[in-house]
Amino acid sequence: MELYEMKEIEERVILVGVQSCAGDDTEKSLEELGDLALTAGASVAGVVIQQRESIHPGTYIGKGKIEEVRDLLYGTQATGIICDDELSPAQMNNLQDELDCKVMDRTLLILDIFARHAVTREGKIQVELAQLRYRSARLTGLGNSLSRLGGGIGTRGPGEKKLETDRRVIRERISHLKRELGEVVRHRELLRAQRIRGNQKIVSLVGYTSVGKSALFNRLTGAGVLEDAKLFATLDTTTRALTLSGKQEVLLTDTVGFIRKLPHHLVEAFRSTLEETLYADILIHVADVTSEQMENQMFTVYETLRELGIKDKPVITVFNKADLLDGRRGFRDFRAERSILASAKTGEGMEQIKEAIEEVLRGQKIYIERLYPYEKAGIIQLIRRKGELAAEEYLPEGIMVKAYVPLDIYGKV
Repeated sequence: MELYEMKEIEERVILVGVQSCAGDDTEKSLEELGDLALTAGASVAGVVIQQRESIHPGTYIGKGKIEEVRDLLYGTQATGIICDDELSPAQMNNLQDELDCKVMDRTLLILDIFARHAVTREGKIQVELAQLRYRSARLTGLGNSLSRLGGGIGTRGPGEKKLETDRRVIRERISHLKRELGEVVRHRELLRAQRIRGNQKIVSLVGYTSVGKSALFNRLTGAGVLEDAKLFATLDTTTRALTLSGKQEVLLTDTVGFIRKLPHHLVEAFRSTLEETLYADILIHVADVTSEQMENQMFTVYETLRELGIKDKPVITVFNKADLLDGRRGFRDFRAERSILASAKTGEGMEQIKEAIEEVLRGQKIYIERLYPYEKAGIIQLIRRKGELAAEEYLPEGIMVKAYVPLDIYGKV
């Protein structure tokens, strides 16, 4: 019996973007789109940029550019195109008719990547919810067959379903998923309430995708979270305990990375995950110091936080990947309380990050100097657990303590 080796056919795509004004950084945006395509398992066969006053309402790009894309598809034997903006149902249908190939947009591509990387029950629910919302808007005019949507790159992923149903069935599925997500959210809220009662401080890592948040998270906590240079390698929120130098323990949370033109469907579906950031006491904003787009990426992060209603949080900005620098060292984020140059790879700056967290938390505490008799030594354990013990000295008459304590336990100590 002869065995045949089965290989998955790699999809080759053409990236298409529209530059509507001179200030648009369309080339960089398409570079990022290419990285997204690579993460999804496709290779980039060509890039087409059209300069026009506005996006074509019917076909995204003009007739001449459609001809250029058609020739490029034929010449490179590409299997589809990916547009850098979210397409309307009409634009997607018209481009499919004109080019007779798979047509995707940035939103569908990101949904496909999220579907591949969802691991937890919550992550899978959120991905499928976002996919259904996206596709329900594109049922008009497609009849019973949705095969032209193709499910993104490769048609795989834990949240994907072959949608051969009508809008009513999709609505019912969305309602069911919302109920499931509601259960997960209620469980998360119970955990959050326990943290608040226990006065556990939460520090949340935020940043653009692929800046090294997970690597930093692993270096600080030893969590062993997946580290990958690909975009959105980490999707599900992870929380681990972090012990600071003063023996105080905080909870460090790693969240999904942000990206420019973050699809509305994803912001809505992942709101419950991103709420971990909303309830954080401190944000650690991680930036890739080696990226030419660092300033734009940092702006995108702050804008996304603003859209989520997250403001007035103390921010510590960590300029990561310092080990790759061979020159400039003085980086500063004027929107942050502290700016730290660090390297998750070598460990540079890790102690400074812990010290910065302690400094910010210290600003929210009351400084005390007390002499406790030995029979009340249990109070010191309370201070150690919920506050910051700066010094303790054992004297004949008792224990002399210098510490910073939160307001809610001040009356007890």
